[in-house]
Amino acid sequence: MNVPRPEMNSDLRDRYLNILGVQKQNPSTSALYELVQAQMIKVPFENISKLYYKKHHNLQGLPDLELFLDGIESFHFGGTCYSNNYFFYQLLASLGYQIKLCGADMLNPDVHLVSVVTVEQRDYLIDVGYAAPFITPMPHDLKTDYIIILGRDQYVLKPQDARGYSQMELYREGSLKQIYLVNPVPRQIQEFDLIIAGSYREDSTFMNALLLARFFPDRSLVLHNLSLIESQGTVSKSQNLNSRDEIIQAAFEYFAIPTKFTIEAVNEIEQFSDVWS
Repeated sequence: MNVPRPEMNSDLRDRYLNILGVQKQNPSTSALYELVQAQMIKVPFENISKLYYKKHHNLQGLPDLELFLDGIESFHFGGTCYSNNYFFYQLLASLGYQIKLCGADMLNPDVHLVSVVTVEQRDYLIDVGYAAPFITPMPHDLKTDYIIILGRDQYVLKPQDARGYSQMELYREGSLKQIYLVNPVPRQIQEFDLIIAGSYREDSTFMNALLLARFFPDRSLVLHNLSLIESQGTVSKSQNLNSRDEIIQAAFEYFAIPTKFTIEAVNEIEQFSDVWS
């Protein structure tokens, strides 16, 4: 299936690369590794901006690319799965990578978004929007399971089945917590419009929970509602936060997000829900 390549003008592409601290290079495996790591380190998973943009911009879809980049530069925002993965997909496409945008199914179809890149005759799964330590491209032409372990979490990417589908499994402290199934058919972002709009409903996950995640080459920081979790190696340390004020302070101290945005976000949430339930 031939899917039109997304457009990103050269000025926005260069601005994006400058934010990531990466020089423009021709597509290669090493350049792809550098880009993915830079994206994961610089652009957090967070839904504070999602709550803020809904309230102040009446946003019911993806922010435009300029707003997305403004948020990263000015407020240390990032985004959730659709914005982080889609804009990074656009960036890679603008740099000349052979790439396709793919939907991923959980309990419902297309509730997640990933990319598959082919470079130097190998396929890689790229997922910079799962609040997970996918800090390098993941091989997608597997013969055996591909396993990533950080702290209490283990991620297992299974080889593709006969249909070309691959499954990502999240185990937390040994228990299977979540699964997504990657559909290999190339997609356009417009096909996800209804799903993205639904993510702004009052009863949707990221209107009723707070999740921020930052990743580094060897560790992570996750703020999930009233818990702050730091992971390194196979060890996770969790700190209980006792109030919304402590959430606001943690978001500023560990994620550098200005307090005014977190105050508004937590005030929009009546009762925190578990994003992994």
